[in-house]
Amino acid sequence: MSKYLFYFLVIGTLSSCAKPMADFLLTTESSVAPASIQLENKSNNAESYLWDFGDGTTSTEVNPEHNYSLSGRYIVTLSATGKNKTDVKAKEIVFDAPKECFILMKTTLGDLMIQLYDDTPLHRDNIIKLIQEKYYDGLLFHRVIKGFMAQGGDPNSKGAGPETRLGSGGPGYTIPAEINNNRVHFKGALAAARQGDQANPKRNSSGSQFYIVHGGPVGETSLNRQEQSTGVIYSDELREKYYEVGGTPALDFKYTVFGQLIEGFDVIDAIANTATLPGDRPVEDVQIISVELIR
Repeated sequence: MSKYLFYFLVIGTLSSCAKPMADFLLTTESSVAPASIQLENKSNNAESYLWDFGDGTTSTEVNPEHNYSLSGRYIVTLSATGKNKTDVKAKEIVFDAPKECFILMKTTLGDLMIQLYDDTPLHRDNIIKLIQEKYYDGLLFHRVIKGFMAQGGDPNSKGAGPETRLGSGGPGYTIPAEINNNRVHFKGALAAARQGDQANPKRNSSGSQFYIVHGGPVGETSLNRQEQSTGVIYSDELREKYYEVGGTPALDFKYTVFGQLIEGFDVIDAIANTATLPGDRPVEDVQIISVELIR
């Protein structure tokens, strides 16, 4: 009888002293930023977990997914804790810089990931310079029209009171037009705001103000009408994309389109659907929290 008691006592002691063992699998579908990783927790004898993703963010989920906006080398660390003891496991992951240039615009209604076009280098380089200066941080989407576009980038909008008239501010210079017949106003297009043709016959762009197209469904009739108006013929590829995603073709070939939204279409919908005052300013401010360059 005592032999069996001793056996169970030993088992109980071993079980209570079992140390947590941290381990995990890390998978990703891309080695190029921006990218996401999926983490599968393989730890034993643990009651709680703390993940450190190596980019200043953490999680206590068991099997988290995490997004990386920037390229670079990251150390992912899992701390598994049980019975007041902790074990740590770390693994490294590297994301290469994308060939294309992307920006991440964080707003109070969500994040927008935008690809900048290389065939509009003056506009690309200008917005990169402004981003590096943190020019856009804290500015508003000061003009929003559902089914059309959301406009921002006026420096006067930072901290602007509700009665402040907005839309005329800038960095004190304009950018020569880079209107490209292959860059059109699909939903999510990033384009430069500008003064009208009468005051601005060369169609130079604002130095900082931009708009993101919300738009609506596009059919053959509207594209045919635009071709007749401008004399520019849409390729079959552009037509098919317009039919698929919609946009605002009435603006085509008149403004410089220098980027395209690739993530955050629900966010541009949310911005476009916000209630607005006379003059198209949102009733509740939609703020650009920050804009980051993705390398």
